[in-house]
Amino acid sequence: MRGTTITGTGMYVPERVLSNRDLEKLVDTTDEWIVDRTGIRERRIAAADQASSDLALIACQRALEMAGVDAKDVDQVILATTTPDRILPSCGCTLQRKLGATRAAAYDMLAACTGFVFGTGMARGLISGRMADTVLVVGVETLSRIVDYTDRNTCVLFGDGAGAALFQACEFGEGVHAVEMHSDGELGEVLEVPSGISVNPASEQTVARREHFIRMQGKKLFPFAVRSMEDATRKCCDAAGWPPEAVDLFIPHQANRRIIDGVRERLGLPENKVYVNIDRYGNTSSASIPIALDEVVRAGRLKRGDHLAIAAFGGGATWGASTMTWTMPLFTGGAPSASATDGARA
Repeated sequence: MRGTTITGTGMYVPERVLSNRDLEKLVDTTDEWIVDRTGIRERRIAAADQASSDLALIACQRALEMAGVDAKDVDQVILATTTPDRILPSCGCTLQRKLGATRAAAYDMLAACTGFVFGTGMARGLISGRMADTVLVVGVETLSRIVDYTDRNTCVLFGDGAGAALFQACEFGEGVHAVEMHSDGELGEVLEVPSGISVNPASEQTVARREHFIRMQGKKLFPFAVRSMEDATRKCCDAAGWPPEAVDLFIPHQANRRIIDGVRERLGLPENKVYVNIDRYGNTSSASIPIALDEVVRAGRLKRGDHLAIAAFGGGATWGASTMTWTMPLFTGGAPSASATDGARA
């Protein structure tokens, strides 16, 4: 038996900022209304020539640079997304080519906003089962491509970005202690894109009805999100042998500030133990947790021995959590070097 730990993290968000004031010009909303109901002040939007694989590439390069690992030594690339470049080839394979991970098996995973948590579980299983030694998990979204900017209930929520983590083997009992992964297809219509590939394929009618954009039933989603993230986190804490109050840092999916506060209160955690960046990026779905993770690592918020918990919920419906003991020493490398950014700015 061997453990699984994170040895490097990276993130990238596009340069373009779409503020609440900008949205006031597009739909009937206000900055005050958005902030009060979501906690979001701005979000990032990918450039017209940026695909999901482009965003993922930079995040992965930064994670590999932090870990000191060459892309050619990666065994598997798990790309979690709702917005791949296209159906064929997979976004994971496109990323593998761009990254130069020539010996890695690469594939996409569609678990919506819970994608990075599911990826953590898959990486742990692959490494503990000795099917892989080095697994790169990246969550990436260009949600601006499937957001209806005439629907004020959804267009204010979502942004684009990518976050990655490199998982490698460690001593048994260290690193990742537990992962909870759950789905309930009965809740699929709560958050959906109504038309797609084999169901309601694109036609003049589906385009005219704007069925290729995100639709959400927010009132049904809120209580499910709070209950599911709390329950999954408690189960992971129990498996790790900690009470929730022993968590040093909790990184929840950044969907809505009210949801984050609801989970925090039910877990009995103080505000200073919960990382929140939704005000700057909005909901970046599968990318939200790894983006936040990279920010706390580079800011020196995590040190060796700290107890970390992550949790998410998403369309499908899916939800899950993970607990881990942080094994990396305090990171002092600062911002990623220019060599890892391909000229882009975070």
